[in-house]
Amino acid sequence: MTKYIIKRLIGMIPTLFIIVTLSFFIVRIAPGGPFDGERALPEAVKRNIEAKYHMDEPLIVQYGRYMFDVIRGDLGPSYKYKDYDVNTLIGVSLPNSVVLGSMAMAVALLFGISLGVLAAVRQNTLLDYIPMSLAALGLSIPLFVFAPFLQQVFCMTLGWFPTTGWFMNDAPVRTAVLPVIALSFAYYADIARLTRSSMVETLRSDYIRTARAKGMKNSTIIFKHAMKGAMLPVVSYLGPAFAGILTGSIVVEQVFLVPGLGKFFVQSSFNRDYTLIVGVVIVYSVILIVMNFIVDIVYAYLDPRISYK
Repeated sequence: MTKYIIKRLIGMIPTLFIIVTLSFFIVRIAPGGPFDGERALPEAVKRNIEAKYHMDEPLIVQYGRYMFDVIRGDLGPSYKYKDYDVNTLIGVSLPNSVVLGSMAMAVALLFGISLGVLAAVRQNTLLDYIPMSLAALGLSIPLFVFAPFLQQVFCMTLGWFPTTGWFMNDAPVRTAVLPVIALSFAYYADIARLTRSSMVETLRSDYIRTARAKGMKNSTIIFKHAMKGAMLPVVSYLGPAFAGILTGSIVVEQVFLVPGLGKFFVQSSFNRDYTLIVGVVIVYSVILIVMNFIVDIVYAYLDPRISYK
């Protein structure tokens, strides 16, 4: 297992290097620049600004300078937020996105796994139809429709929750309820469907039939034997899902005005703020790579054959 973990760690380095390289060059290929506006700057002023940020140098020199800074943990200055660097902007906003995404993923896992197992055990009954119908709704309704719908019903009509705010910024804790529900709904749908289909297949396997023939309790069969094999597809899904729930929170953050990283990701794209765009991409990429690494380790633990291949 140790050798497998070391190999996976080493494999993360070239992946991250390729992501940073592609992001650096792609954002500079796009038309426009961080200092272009409705009113063109005087040529002398523009040259001075570009010299300040080393943008008058050849692109390959800029790339080398940026990679050296990234290795040192410096993501560079923001071209639009003059008084802040990228590290500060990400450091302030990322915890809010991580907390929102983690809470939403916890809710999705809790209801997705429990209702998925219940649906598999009680096939073709109301306890199967209702969770799977909710899952179908979660897959069908886009987040940019579902989030405003929750806000309209529970905030504007019923008045149960505030329309905006975030509990980490001295707002009431109930400000987190609707953003978490909105963000978790689609992921609940995927997890519930994966859990049900995998559980149904596992319950029909030979070793489960053998356990039942020996007179083993149904609860022991489900939770001790069937669950371990049935969770493999769910575990594989969790790596990209956790990274996706952070990037997907952009819509929720905009609707409920959660001060997360999504705001800077959207604004930096419109502003052509090169360093902030690439910095956010690096953060999201690191989260995705690390979560996939954790999933690989958990998967190898659940299925030891993986680590020996």
